[in-house]
Amino acid sequence: MDLQKIRKDFPILNQAVNGYPLIYLDNAATTQKPRCVIDKIAEFYSNSNSNIHRGVHHLSQEATSAYEEARSYVARYMDAGKDRTIVFTKGTTESINLVASSFSILLSAKDTVVTTVSDHHSSFVPWQQACLKTGAKFKVVSLLPDGSLDLEQLRNLLAESPKILILPHVSNVIGRINPVKEIIAEAHRHGTAVLVDGAQAIAHIPVSTCDIDADFYCWSGHKAYGPTGIGVLCAKTSWLEQLPPYQYGGEMIEDVSIQKTTFGPLPFKFEAGTPPFAEAIALQNALSYIESIGFAQIRQHEEALSAYAFNRLKEIAGLEIYGSDKDRAGVISFNIRGAYHYDVGVILDQMGIAVRTGHHCAQPLMTFLGIPGTVRCSFAIYNTLEEIDKMAEAVQKAAQMLS
Repeated sequence: MDLQKIRKDFPILNQAVNGYPLIYLDNAATTQKPRCVIDKIAEFYSNSNSNIHRGVHHLSQEATSAYEEARSYVARYMDAGKDRTIVFTKGTTESINLVASSFSILLSAKDTVVTTVSDHHSSFVPWQQACLKTGAKFKVVSLLPDGSLDLEQLRNLLAESPKILILPHVSNVIGRINPVKEIIAEAHRHGTAVLVDGAQAIAHIPVSTCDIDADFYCWSGHKAYGPTGIGVLCAKTSWLEQLPPYQYGGEMIEDVSIQKTTFGPLPFKFEAGTPPFAEAIALQNALSYIESIGFAQIRQHEEALSAYAFNRLKEIAGLEIYGSDKDRAGVISFNIRGAYHYDVGVILDQMGIAVRTGHHCAQPLMTFLGIPGTVRCSFAIYNTLEEIDKMAEAVQKAAQMLS
């Protein structure tokens, strides 16, 4: 993998922050965009912009064709197979809210919903609220000291045949890669549907929804080198056919009369209003860019970055890393004893290093860990070992200043 060539594809990296070259290590929040994605958005708005579907004129048909081609590309990228449907949304949050809202018609006081303490708020809260509205029981799986899911507790909960299980493919705080294929197989043996939050996985490890057999898989384009405002729900068609629409209006309508309304076929049934068609079209370019590098090389590079950063940070006295170095994606959360995470982030920013601080939309996990928040660094294909060295030096400096 030609790392310097890859870095040249990302124009935002060619800048200084506070007099230092930018070191961008906040990729779990959003990734930067390669030139091919930026150019595609400009090209579309310059040459092909038109609302999609129904239009008979040339631009509308051209835009519609590109939008549906992007849908087909996403389906192949995820190995969706013939029995799954790709629905475009605004992001992971909307994808999960769509499922939680529609799935609620199947919940009653006799049912159980299971999630994990490591879930992002966008995954945790919609199901918590669905249970409050329907009376269903809301149960949460804990973590073991190494950051892995408590699989024994999970197996015991699955033995109760909950209606649905929600879990992250990769923790956005600890970076743990969960064994989703094995968990889904166990859940299905008990008749439990499974929704996987794939926001932190989709750009870093290959995802085959056919192989893991997820009923619902959700992710955001902006975390996969694509635009903001575009997300994906990949769901088994059989589920989407029995669930009601999430929103109403626009393309999801088949026929409206004073007496009643009928809804369109999949996937349009769940794509109300004007969809993010420019973003979906540019998303195809982002995924094509990922595939041009190859997951084998991406995974090798990011594993090396993560292992190197883990070891460099461990050298700093008084620093605690949450979770072990096993089965980890490129996300590391840590704290310095006696220092507030926000202050560490400010010091790093003064040296041009972008990291994330706070609870990372995972307050139940922070409560479980007994901390208010962490400093989080997260890696992408354009990061280097030299950048990690500079980050470690900056963290060491912060530790000396704040401890």
